[in-house]
Amino acid sequence: MFKISNYTDNDDVKVLENNGAFTVVEYLKDLSVTPATAQVSYFSNLMNIRKRQVICDTSVSPVTIQAGAMQWMVGDVTTTTGVKGVGDLLSKAVRGKVTGESAIKPEYEGQGIIVLEPTYKHILLIDLNDWNESIVLDDGLFLACESTLKQKAVMRSNVSSAVAGNEGLFNLGVQGKGILCIESPCPKEELIEIELKDDVLKVDGNMAIAWSGSLTFTVERSGKSLIGSAASGEGLVNVFRGTGRVLLAPVDKLN
Repeated sequence: MFKISNYTDNDDVKVLENNGAFTVVEYLKDLSVTPATAQVSYFSNLMNIRKRQVICDTSVSPVTIQAGAMQWMVGDVTTTTGVKGVGDLLSKAVRGKVTGESAIKPEYEGQGIIVLEPTYKHILLIDLNDWNESIVLDDGLFLACESTLKQKAVMRSNVSSAVAGNEGLFNLGVQGKGILCIESPCPKEELIEIELKDDVLKVDGNMAIAWSGSLTFTVERSGKSLIGSAASGEGLVNVFRGTGRVLLAPVDKLN
């Protein structure tokens, strides 16, 4: 039996969102400042640069967390590697190598609370039921998910994607029923959502943070020929085809 006080009930902590096993909180004000850091902290707060944390309730669902993301936990919680044999270990190792994600993501289950490391990034909770149970993420965005969801490496449709447009050949795909937690470079209020129905989206830059698993993703020349691409000044663009959704950051994430 445990009780947590002076956390989510603190006046300086705001609950931003709650879905499934996850609760997202934000620190409205940093009170642990010194005279040397007070000015930076004050103006950071005005510009919405605040620390945020994810609280995981394993009594709602077992959760899978990015390696090294756990800050503290309380209650009857057990941790496993999520590896179900030699074949599964090899599969996870290969997936981690090609996607840039950690090969082994610990899984937590039981009756307790897990709090993840604070971050200045924006935390999004995504219900995969809203994405036809399949989503693909840009590199490095995965933070946690309910363990009912399955992860896999998703390969691009053309080999040129591996060397063009600062994109790799593989991305992390997540499938199933449950809630996914990602770290976004911008808040949900600024994300542009494009819904395609047998159509095409072309993006000049690394702006897509997530897209439906039903979409085909390639990197192509913006024009029909090398001369046409050079004349347009665009060169290579990221292309999404089919039926599904794409979440775009308002600016290139690499800038």
